[in-house]
Amino acid sequence: MYLSTVSRPVADEPGSGPRRRRFAMVSGNVVALGTVSLITDVSAEMVAAVLPLYLVLGLHLSPVAFGVLDGVHTGATALLRVVGGFAADRFRRRKVIAGVGYALSAVAKLGLLLAGRSIPAIGAVIAVDRIGKGVRSAPRDALITLSTPPEALGRAFGVHRAMDSVGAFLGPLAAFAVLLVVGQSYDAVFVTSFCIAALAVVVLVLFVREQPSGEAGGETDDPKVSVREAFGLLRVGPARRLVLAAAMLGLATIGDGFVYLLLQRRMDLGLRWFPLLAVGTSLAYLLLAAPLGVLADRIGRLPVVIGGYTALGVTYLLLAGPVDGWPLIVLALTLYGAFYAATDGVLIALAGPVLPARVRTTGIALVQTGQALAYLVSSVLFGLAWQAWGPENAIRVAAVAVAGVLVGTLLLLASPSRLTTWKVPR
Repeated sequence: MYLSTVSRPVADEPGSGPRRRRFAMVSGNVVALGTVSLITDVSAEMVAAVLPLYLVLGLHLSPVAFGVLDGVHTGATALLRVVGGFAADRFRRRKVIAGVGYALSAVAKLGLLLAGRSIPAIGAVIAVDRIGKGVRSAPRDALITLSTPPEALGRAFGVHRAMDSVGAFLGPLAAFAVLLVVGQSYDAVFVTSFCIAALAVVVLVLFVREQPSGEAGGETDDPKVSVREAFGLLRVGPARRLVLAAAMLGLATIGDGFVYLLLQRRMDLGLRWFPLLAVGTSLAYLLLAAPLGVLADRIGRLPVVIGGYTALGVTYLLLAGPVDGWPLIVLALTLYGAFYAATDGVLIALAGPVLPARVRTTGIALVQTGQALAYLVSSVLFGLAWQAWGPENAIRVAAVAVAGVLVGTLLLLASPSRLTTWKVPR
């Protein structure tokens, strides 16, 4: 399998009807998975929109403590992505493994009600929620790659992430509406979030189809994926470079909560308006995800990812720069949404053609795990930098880190000669 599809789109074959393919719709399975993600993100973003306020202003957490919890939110259970990915490959039940993950995240919403004001309990509940996300992410993305021809992966992930971002757009609005009706009652937000998450599990069970992963069209006669075969991915250059690049990119990314808290401090926004900052990011993500996915198929996925992280670096500079008022909010949230639109699904679309179908879920999980573990480190370090140097200096250092990471990523992935045909030993 050639990685030339990573750096540039696959050329049209004679007589294949490029115009027809260009405008072809994505598969029904991608739409079903997008619907599940949309509903789940409404639930998740309802909680995410109020959690920074609840922890920092309600429970008076320090920036370091918030950084640790924020890191747990994304990175502490990252290794379970690999477990979920390997289990899905070995037992060939990607839908089942993904369903377990979605169900765990739904149950965690009720756990926030029981945690009360206990920081350890809140951390444990957040960990359970992230276990769910870690278990489901790789099987879900593998189902997308197995439901889509390689030359259309950018479009497929763009459509999926666009639907996902609709949920991210609606979630903070739903949290805002709940708080507007019931006052500062976080419990009401958590209960509503659980009900919505449960609906997503029902949609997954009813409408998502399992996909065969056999490269020759069938997998029933193939031996089960072994641990040696799955983790043999790290012994070959292309996958190892992808995992290392993803980890570097994760080190350059601080949590959304930090970005929104910096904006809230600069603008002195009222607490009830805080959830709407996430709405601005999600709106930009929603509008840009599908177009940038199509662009990635046409000009290459790596240039789009690099452009996304460039937008992230500019966002960090804006948060410490001279721009203020509404121009700051509009520019920062637009660029932040563009960063997510250009990197979230496109990075997996970049990795997909490199990974053999038999171990693709594990490979995607390794990429996601490298990025998530690095994000955990980044969140803690940024919390320490905030406390030691102040928020403005900390965000300037983060912008410099983005620039350094982009150089490293280009050195790792830009040369096609380093990304060649290979096969994982069984």
